[in-house]
Amino acid sequence: MATHLVWLRNDLRIHDNYALHAACRDADATVVALFIATPGQWKAHTMSPKQAAFIYQNLLDVQRSLAEKGIPLHVLHGDDFSASVNVLKDFCQQHQVDRLFYNYQYEVNERDRDAVAERELFDMAIVSQGFDDSLLLPPGSVLTGNREMYKVFTPFSRAFVKRLHEGLPECVPSPEPRRGAPLKKLPEIKPFAYPLEEFDQQLFAVGERAALQQLRQFSQQPVTKYAEYRDIPAVDGTSRLSVYLATGVLSPRQCLHRLLKEHPGGLEEGKVFVWLNELIWREFYRHLLVAWPKLCRHQPFISWTDSVKWQQNRQQLQAWQQGNTGYPIVDAAMRQLNTLGWMHNRLRMIVASFLVKDLLIDWREGERYFMSQLIDGDLAANNGGWQWAASSGNDAAPYFRIFNPTTQGERFDKEGEFIRKWLPELKAVPDKFIHQPHHWAEKNGVSLDYPPPVVDHKEARKRTLAAFEAARE
Repeated sequence: MATHLVWLRNDLRIHDNYALHAACRDADATVVALFIATPGQWKAHTMSPKQAAFIYQNLLDVQRSLAEKGIPLHVLHGDDFSASVNVLKDFCQQHQVDRLFYNYQYEVNERDRDAVAERELFDMAIVSQGFDDSLLLPPGSVLTGNREMYKVFTPFSRAFVKRLHEGLPECVPSPEPRRGAPLKKLPEIKPFAYPLEEFDQQLFAVGERAALQQLRQFSQQPVTKYAEYRDIPAVDGTSRLSVYLATGVLSPRQCLHRLLKEHPGGLEEGKVFVWLNELIWREFYRHLLVAWPKLCRHQPFISWTDSVKWQQNRQQLQAWQQGNTGYPIVDAAMRQLNTLGWMHNRLRMIVASFLVKDLLIDWREGERYFMSQLIDGDLAANNGGWQWAASSGNDAAPYFRIFNPTTQGERFDKEGEFIRKWLPELKAVPDKFIHQPHHWAEKNGVSLDYPPPVVDHKEARKRTLAAFEAARE
């Protein structure tokens, strides 16, 4: 009897999982699943302890779901990707595996690991099959008339939607129960040899069922208000599905189909499309990683930006990381990140612009810090967002576009509701002065337990423009 192995990575679900579905097609085959924890690799990639804890909890959940289908999930440890291939080979030998099924990952190290694994398993007479599972459309399938990857988002989005009109990607069901289901005895899942940090399970509920419930709830009514509320951090106006997409507890196809079930015209320009377009941004950044692997190697897309003379100011970097810059919207956002492991998308843009354009600190410092904190950390989206803010990436904001942190705060948190939540030391400051509290304190002879601004925005702006001009020349 054949034995099929499903190698789980960032696809921790049983519904709409292409590799799992394919492995279960043969009703007579024995199906087993494997997840390999790689703490050394996670450390090199600065994975956040909250995300590691979220993955661990979701492995426990997916193990129970698979057990109901008669499929055991084993979780083993190999320090890095190289070691994980040896763990995989040993497991295949031990369980007499005939075929391996897995879903592609698109980052450089992951693709190298998979190429080695396929080669070495082939030498053991094991056939491997990979699937484009974490995307709506596979990389290389949305190209310009010259058969090249788009460098700008808007034409990519148009071409992408045109492809969706031609035919939607299929969602596949969870597998039918195997013989002997459900399993009574489950393999032990030991905690990872990696820092695990508690996360807010009210905000980020564990498990596929919770993810699908959140998707259903958001797709019914809140998505119609998304365009209106998505930039207001004091309002719960975003989907908060990013953590499920980053870890594969939810697939983008599930998001698309649920959205179109509730709003059949969702592919057309309109309120609902604004959220769908965010999913297309996610695709854009992943397609770019495949077209330009240098993006995985901390290199800018626009080469000349690597000549910018960045400031090496550890004190200011720490002030930014800790939320002590003296700019309330920046500090409130960073404290939200440090506490929840999540940050509102508009705020991600504001704090990134501040680090790069006000403090003139290398965007890679911010990219790394975000990954070390985010529960929804995703290399493609994080790199894309940082390079956008730093004016070094595809379709980036031009280098002379520099967010003013004070006016951004006034625009998106007018009364300071969000600021007061995360900066309780500013509770007494009137709405009118919440974005420049030191002006109010000075005027009224009040002492604030809040740092003064680390830079003068006007002066910082001039310095940044000069640095970018010099680099470009």
